[in-house]
Amino acid sequence: MTTPVTIRIQSADFDIAAEIAALTKARHDVGAVVSFSGICRGGEGKDAIAAMTLEHYPGMAEAEIGRHVSEAIARWPLTGVTVIHRYGRVVPGDNIVLVLTASVHREAAFQAAEFLMDYLKTNAPFWKSEERAGGGDSPSTSWVDAQAHDDNAAARWKK
Repeated sequence: MTTPVTIRIQSADFDIAAEIAALTKARHDVGAVVSFSGICRGGEGKDAIAAMTLEHYPGMAEAEIGRHVSEAIARWPLTGVTVIHRYGRVVPGDNIVLVLTASVHREAAFQAAEFLMDYLKTNAPFWKSEERAGGGDSPSTSWVDAQAHDDNAAARWKK
């Protein structure tokens, strides 16, 4: 049986419960669904994030995510995968990314979800800029740099 896969890059918000329901509807081979939802954080004070803008390379982003989903399916016995990533401007509290992995047993679902999130965080063709209020008249904007701890987390999956 082919593993059902949904990959969407969209500006609109998503409903996590509806996505889980769609992944598991009429399925009796799913024993576990692991969900990871990434949310835009804000913070406190002058360094608080007022908004984030996410950009992507259309076509390439979907293909690259699909390639990594295929790798996850080859590594773990998954019964379904959903990856949704937003682009455009989001504000604190908004959803950014959703990864759902389904399997007969939880261990595979957990590991595959971690693998996919580590990839999305480090290598997916998305670029993020953050707006900070900074206490001045106009907000400051800066691109988000890669983080060593994210690279280290992703390195554990190399074959």
